[in-house]
Amino acid sequence: MRRRSLLSLLALAASCPARAQAPLALLTAGPGSAFLPYGEGLATFLGRQGIPVTVRRTTGSLQNLSMVEDDPDALGTAFLGSAWDALQGTPAAGGRRHSEVRALFPMYETSFQAAALRVSGITEFAHLAGRRVGCGPARGPAEVFFRAAAQAAGFTAEVVSGDPAVQAEALAAGHIDAFWQGAVVPIPSLLLALGRADAVVFGLPAPLVTTVTARLPYLSPTSLPPGTYPGQVATIESFGAWNFIVANAALPEARAHDLTHRVLSARDPASEIHPSAAATRAANAGANRVLPFHPGAARFYREAGIALAI
Repeated sequence: MRRRSLLSLLALAASCPARAQAPLALLTAGPGSAFLPYGEGLATFLGRQGIPVTVRRTTGSLQNLSMVEDDPDALGTAFLGSAWDALQGTPAAGGRRHSEVRALFPMYETSFQAAALRVSGITEFAHLAGRRVGCGPARGPAEVFFRAAAQAAGFTAEVVSGDPAVQAEALAAGHIDAFWQGAVVPIPSLLLALGRADAVVFGLPAPLVTTVTARLPYLSPTSLPPGTYPGQVATIESFGAWNFIVANAALPEARAHDLTHRVLSARDPASEIHPSAAATRAANAGANRVLPFHPGAARFYREAGIALAI
């Protein structure tokens, strides 16, 4: 009888793998970021399926990549530009080469824009020369690509680091001249700034976009139609790149496959996960040309007939 009971318990455990698994930590970013609400929505979605996920706030992509590199039980939201820095061990990534980070599935595409108070007269990228420009967390994607664009444009500016939500308030209060950010559009922190003050949003001239994307091939041109932001009457040109959920290579293959399958099986990710998750679909996995995929995720894409670029 005891042996039969033990076998029954083992069979029950095998049939409920999600309950037997340790909770995963999902690394996101701070208030005002696009990573945080996406991560909270993803954690809720997985929680409804019996997969416990704890959302942790961080400074963003680079910290997430570093923490995932060291923790087999961590997932992270990551911008592919930051992932490239992490793989190469560039100064932006603190000089550390990350070799254990793997891609699971796509989140959304990030596009970059700036906002300035209308009264300042700053209405285009060239006007940022010599100005105090908030660029979010230090060494984060926004700062890295602002510096790249400013260098391509032939000017320098004073970069101010900080939390995006705080910098939106700083712009409204006149403590910084402009605020440059990247996220799924419309960018939450730029909307916050527009809600606090009479401000304008702008991007980059098309020739500058061409120059920057030629230097950084993981970026691509993006266009925002009128009405993307309140009061926007003309198309905004800029550049962007994708964000992916990443994991450590030591995450068990079966678990990585299960997570990828569950998330990408959502019929309407915008309503089931978060409005910013509309592009969280298997068909967009090929947008990753930077990070190797986790074997479990790669198996899912093979089974789904999705071609990967890496």
